[in-house]
Amino acid sequence: MLSVFSRNKETSDEEILKLYRISAKLDVLGDLYARYMDLVFGVCLKYLKHSDLAQDAVIQIFEHIANVLKYKEVDNFRPWLYVVAKNHCLMKLRKNKHPTISLSDERFYEGKIMESEYTVHPIDEEVQEKNEEALKVCIEKLKALQKQSIELFYFQELSYQQISEEMSIEVKKVKSYIQNAKRNLKMCLGNNAK
Repeated sequence: MLSVFSRNKETSDEEILKLYRISAKLDVLGDLYARYMDLVFGVCLKYLKHSDLAQDAVIQIFEHIANVLKYKEVDNFRPWLYVVAKNHCLMKLRKNKHPTISLSDERFYEGKIMESEYTVHPIDEEVQEKNEEALKVCIEKLKALQKQSIELFYFQELSYQQISEEMSIEVKKVKSYIQNAKRNLKMCLGNNAK
């Protein structure tokens, strides 16, 4: 269980992250997360607009980072966590087609989540259960770099910059791979629907 206040205030974020990667103990990560829980809650409340939804998101984000941080090295935890929280909320709003945010909302462009307000691809829409399997099949058909970009962007909720660093390629290439992958997925899903 997460403590409300971090018990380990002298240890740096980086040291705690190293210890967590070695031990995989949730209470170690919980101490670090407790330092920034107010920040995460504030971000979630800003985007989700409801206290209960924000509280649920805080827990979901902890569960998400607990898995990601087992293998991912993070140099600056606080800004990275902010981006993860923001992307989590935007993905939740997008998935639920929440009425308080639209594709023309400037928050999509601040986080560089969407490239164009006119481009809506199947992966951006709520996927019906019968289409989930078709989507998985289509993702498997993508070229390796397109597939990796899509998985990092949509399923691991990384930003363009984070994907660029992860794949050791320019941000322009990341955007190109994601746009091409979305176009290929749209065509593939269209072919499967016929």
